[in-house]
Amino acid sequence: MNLPNKLTVLRVIMIPFFVFFMLVDIISGFTKWIALAIFIIASFTDMFDGKLARKYGLITDFGKFMDPLADKLLVCSALICLVSSGKLAAWMAIIIISREFIISGFRLIASDNGVVIAASKWGKFKTVFQMIMIGMLIGDLPYEWFRLLTALAVWIALILTVVSLVDYLYKNREVIKKDRH
Repeated sequence: MNLPNKLTVLRVIMIPFFVFFMLVDIISGFTKWIALAIFIIASFTDMFDGKLARKYGLITDFGKFMDPLADKLLVCSALICLVSSGKLAAWMAIIIISREFIISGFRLIASDNGVVIAASKWGKFKTVFQMIMIGMLIGDLPYEWFRLLTALAVWIALILTVVSLVDYLYKNREVIKKDRH
């Protein structure tokens, strides 16, 4: 197993630990910082595994499958924990998670038709803002300016989620047409 794939597996392994520290406050007030550190490290493994795989020609079928799955597991786990802790509205999490399922289904249809769909710039912006939003919601600093920035990050992430979905579906609408037998 190459290094990018090991980083992807590490990200998946980190998710239960992240969830544990998100949901169980074993060290009063400090546990969220452990969860945040795990989330940040896991997020950076996402960036590094892709860069390494492309730079050194280490792209594998395992990586093509597991990398996006690991990303979705991390983000969805974080969103569910944030809803559970009252830091994020459930309807917002549902929109973000729904987008991930729609895109995954769409990619499956494309794959069945021999079409590989690369991530768009909107999808990359969406991912960055979702990670920032999640980190800010976990940190939950008690300053008014930070809460305003966090609210702004949530709305930007939500808007980018919808924009990236519409862009993705529009640019790849031929995939649906090709699927008709």
